[in-house]
This record gives sequence, C-alpha cells and structure tokens, in this order.
Amino acid sequence: MTDPDYSVLLDEEIWAYMKRSDEFYPPDAVGLTIEDQRAVYNKMCAAFHQTHPDGVQTWDAPYGGVPCRRYEVGATDVTVVYYHGGGFVVGGLDSHDDVCAEICARTGYRVISVDYGLAPEVVFPGCFNDAYGAFEAIAEGHAGAIVLAGDSAGGNLAAAVAHHTRGRVTGRITGQVLIYPGLGGDREQGSYVRHANAPQLTVADMEFYQKVRSGGEPPEADARYAPLHDTDFSGLPPSVMITAECDPLSSDGEAYRDAILAAGGQAFWVEEAGLVHGCLRARVMSRRAAAFFDRVVDAVGKLGAGEWPAT
Repeated sequence: MTDPDYSVLLDEEIWAYMKRSDEFYPPDAVGLTIEDQRAVYNKMCAAFHQTHPDGVQTWDAPYGGVPCRRYEVGATDVTVVYYHGGGFVVGGLDSHDDVCAEICARTGYRVISVDYGLAPEVVFPGCFNDAYGAFEAIAEGHAGAIVLAGDSAGGNLAAAVAHHTRGRVTGRITGQVLIYPGLGGDREQGSYVRHANAPQLTVADMEFYQKVRSGGEPPEADARYAPLHDTDFSGLPPSVMITAECDPLSSDGEAYRDAILAAGGQAFWVEEAGLVHGCLRARVMSRRAAAFFDRVVDAVGKLGAGEWPAT
C-alpha cells in the first residue's frame, strides 16, 4: 500500500513543528539506548515547555507510593488524574508539566500527574499497578468527581484504570478523555495500515515499545494491557477519544467508541485532520494543534461538571 502524501495532508505549521522536534528527537531514535532515548526526549520536551499560567500552584508528593505532581488554581471538587505519554519507556512529571498546568488553569480543576514506573526497569503489569495504585490513593485523598485523562501510553493506562475500577469505585469517575491512545486495536486494518509509516510514530516504533513494555511477548486477552481486548465494555464512564489523522493509533479511538456504544454506554470519537501523534506539544506552533488542545480541555471541563461535551 502506498503511503499517504503527507506533504498534502500536513500544513506548513505542522511541518515546522516536526522539523523542530526532529532536531532533538530524530526518527531513528528507537535505535538508541533507552537512557539516550530518555535524554533526547527530555531535551525535546524542555524545548517546547511553556511557562505555567498565573495562579497555578504545584506540589510533588506520592500517592500510593507513586511519585505524582498536583496542580491547583483554587478550590475545586473535581480532580483530573493524568497519565503521560511516552511509549511506557520515556516521559515523566516534567515532560507533560505544562500540559497539566494549562488543563488546571483552564478548567479550574485539580490535576494530578502520575509518574508511573517505566520499562524496561518496570515491565507489565508494573506500570498498570502504579497507575491504579496512585488512582486509589487519589480517590481516597480527594473527595468529589474524578476525570481520567492521558495521552498515547497514558491514554492506555487511563482506559485500563477505568475498566479495572468497575465494581470497585462507584460513581466517582464522571468521564475519561483519551488523547491519541494506544488501546490494542487490530493492526491489520484502518490507520495501522494506512499510516503505518506516519511521521512522529510508525508501527515499527510501536512494536519496539511493546516489546520493551512487556519484557518480551505481550499478554493475551488482558484489559490491563490492552483495553480493547476486554470482553465487556459496559459500565464504563462517558468517554471522549481525540485522535490525530496521520497516526497509526487513530483507529483505536474509533474501535473503542464503537465497543462502548455497542454495550449501551456513552462515547464520542473525533479524528482531527492534518495532525500527527504527539501534537499536544505543537499547540503553540500550529492552529490545528491549538484547536485539538481546546477540544481536550473542553472535554475535561464538561465531563468534570457531569456534562457531555459539545461534539
């Protein structure tokens, strides 16, 4: 199958963002050692980092023994639990610090970013155990509504936590917002085929991260690893999936929406045109990416208030 013409699908602003990103994080970076991958990723994130909006305060403290960073801009009864992206291999509290600060400022909600253990030091189910352990402690420590959110690998963890909480935590999670999540979809169809060699993330990249995350062979039929492999999609919170067109993972948002709707739940998926995986960082360079982030913030804000986002 011929690759799409990305010179047509992506506008000048996104190409400028990718050029700047590649100066720090080249396309062949999966060939580097894990330590070197983390170093270049951290440098890239630092280069794109935005200052915190006025009034946002932060505290670093563990929840359930997992390092976390709490953001607050005033009194609130809503907590957003955020899981960062990075293929389960890179990323941390600093890589998505400005994203969490902006979500806090624009919604008024408390945001708690979870620094789950990374592979290969922590292999599955270690990262999930961290994600869920932190969630339990956050739910115990802060009353009120909870919105689960995350991008890429973090979207996987947010959904996995949502599945695992059924029957354990009642009525607290008012929604989940999954940003270009990897949920374990069918790699023989959809965006996995159409955008297998997309800029910023390829199927080959994903296979590398999967091997590192699992410590070898991925588990089968385990929703903690791949939420789309669950057999029951009932009882999940209202779910919004926001994906990028030029991303092999985009079809996971569609498949997850369809599974929830078929089970009688509430779900919405949108694929934003002309964007690539990781475009949250492009929001200050690209009008399309800024609109993408606006949709994320709107979804978090509405779900936290017990409302359904405008679709």
